[in-house]
Amino acid sequence: MKLPRQVSAVIFDMDGLLIDSEVVYRDAILAAAVAQGREMPLDLFHRMIGAPIIQNRQLLVDHYGADFDIEALLVDSASRFHATFDDEDRIKAGVAELLDFLDTRRLPRAIATSSPHDSVRRHLGPGGLLGRFQAVIARGDYVHGKPAPDPFLAAAAALGVAPETCLALEDSHNGVRAAHAAGMMTVMVPDLLEATDEMRGLCIAVVGTLHDVVEMLGKDAAAAPPPPPAGAGGPPPPREGG
Repeated sequence: MKLPRQVSAVIFDMDGLLIDSEVVYRDAILAAAVAQGREMPLDLFHRMIGAPIIQNRQLLVDHYGADFDIEALLVDSASRFHATFDDEDRIKAGVAELLDFLDTRRLPRAIATSSPHDSVRRHLGPGGLLGRFQAVIARGDYVHGKPAPDPFLAAAAALGVAPETCLALEDSHNGVRAAHAAGMMTVMVPDLLEATDEMRGLCIAVVGTLHDVVEMLGKDAAAAPPPPPAGAGGPPPPREGG
């Protein structure tokens, strides 16, 4: 497909896009709720995907009541999540190939996630994936989380590029809303949430995997920036924060 503007950088979500974590956390928090004698409707969990932690806490209070031990639920679910996730390689299909392609095009990239920095380091650091991003914007680096545009605007600022020249890759509804609000060219790669009519209206494309993003960029001449001057290096070294 023809992209509407030349791409100067790519901004990635993490959970559900780079790593196959959403399904693991879904199973963990549903099991933790049952352990506390309450079931969690799947619709409630779906509303939590990609949302800031403050909003998710309020969703849980609204559903279970103020006397429900939200902290115990979150601690138990985190323990169950790490017991399963940390022992397995759960990098999503197409991640390495897309990053290799971006290297050939000398396109910088950043992560804009609702997760904290320690989670980013824990999940992307051991395999060397973290070092392939020039900036990481995580919880604490912005005032308002997704669906507000703040994480994506901070990512663009960290890379020194205009938001409207960024290609944003997201799997969640809140993430798509945030990227679109930031003025970015947004592509949804659905994970647990299907692409609704609203999502299709906010995105330039909805694709099956990150392999499709490689194909999209490879076919579109506007995705390739001018060749760097002789002797110029690649993208700036990795850094955190916004």
